[in-house]
Amino acid sequence: MISKTNGSEPFKLVSREFKPDKSIVKFGDIEIGSNEFIVMAGPCSVETREQILETAQAVKAAGARILRGGAFKPRTSPYDFQGLEEEGLKLLAEARRATGLPIITEVLSSEDVELVAEYADILQVGARNMQNFKLLKRLGRAQRPVMLKRGMSSTIREFLMAAEYIAFHGNSRIILCERGIRTFETATRNTLDLAMVPVLDELSHLPVIVDPSHGTGKRKLVMPMAKAAVAVGADGLIVEVHPCPEKAWSDGQQSLSLDEFASLMEQIRPYAALEGKRIAATEPGPLRLEPMAFGQGASAQV
Repeated sequence: MISKTNGSEPFKLVSREFKPDKSIVKFGDIEIGSNEFIVMAGPCSVETREQILETAQAVKAAGARILRGGAFKPRTSPYDFQGLEEEGLKLLAEARRATGLPIITEVLSSEDVELVAEYADILQVGARNMQNFKLLKRLGRAQRPVMLKRGMSSTIREFLMAAEYIAFHGNSRIILCERGIRTFETATRNTLDLAMVPVLDELSHLPVIVDPSHGTGKRKLVMPMAKAAVAVGADGLIVEVHPCPEKAWSDGQQSLSLDEFASLMEQIRPYAALEGKRIAATEPGPLRLEPMAFGQGASAQV
């Protein structure tokens, strides 16, 4: 366990006082926080084998470096689709084998960390779990990078103190994610607080990712807010993408189609260049489909 340090900030290990230079979260050939602008993309929920494989191939071709997809879904209503759970994790792993893209997926509870870490390259903590301290402590002992999303009503101090829990318990590979906060405004799903990006960069050495999908809740707003996120100095984006957003089992209204995502990637390239960052141009490769090996549950909504 890392010992406490002295300093004026209540968050010690994640602060610039503790580490003046920016941290780079590395795994494989990916470096988050370096001069490459990293884009994570994929569906809100893993629904079917065909859906996740088609999406993975398309986002890779457009230049995404990491595949996102939810296997465990925390939903406001108990009647909404809750995710395919381990079967969804297996489908994500198959998409990784087919495309070479590492995967990021959400873990909901401390009891699930070991299972999700068996499949995922990055473990995501959703906004509802930002202050699930038992989960944060367990992630501090996990051998995986963690992306921590800001709670919908949390202050910057609370956000960084949540990150401190993970660092204090031994895991320094932390990525912060601004995904919008709840305000009095109802025109958007959330209020995307882009001022958070330079503020976090001043206070903390951790890399910062922006989520314009949850941050706005509207497909038409994802593109402009993605451009703005690049301009304010974000280290990357996480974007929801679906082959047919109108038929998505969750968050279709904020998901980009495959063509829209390809357009977004092309449009943010010059913005990234102005900030001294590059976006990988990945050539599409053959989709190596594998036989379905774990039942037919992934082909029908549960």
